[in-house]
Amino acid sequence: MITAAQLRAARVLLGIDQRQLAEMSGLSVPTIQRMEASESMIRGNVDSLMKLIAALDGAGIELIDEGAVSSAAGRGVRLRHRAAVAPRPAGGTRARS
Repeated sequence: MITAAQLRAARVLLGIDQRQLAEMSGLSVPTIQRMEASESMIRGNVDSLMKLIAALDGAGIELIDEGAVSSAAGRGVRLRHRAAVAPRPAGGTRARS
C-alpha cells in the first residue's frame, strides 16, 4: 500500500499539485486532500487506491515498501524515469502548448 507521506513525496518528485494529481488519477481534489491528510497508511476504497497507484506508476513513481531492498530501512518513493508530467511553472499556472 501507500502512506500519506509517500503520496506527498511522489507529488513533489513529479512537481505537480493536488489538482494535477486528481486529473491524472481520475479522482477528485477532496479525495486527494483526504488521502494526503491521513496519519499513515492511506485508507479508501480499492478502486480509488488502484487509480492513484496506477497514475503514479504511469508518471514514473516507484513506491518502496517497508523492508524492501535498499541502502536504508523504511518506506519511500523514487522516480524511475523521466516523468510524463511536466513540472508547473513558477507562479502556479500551467504552461500552454
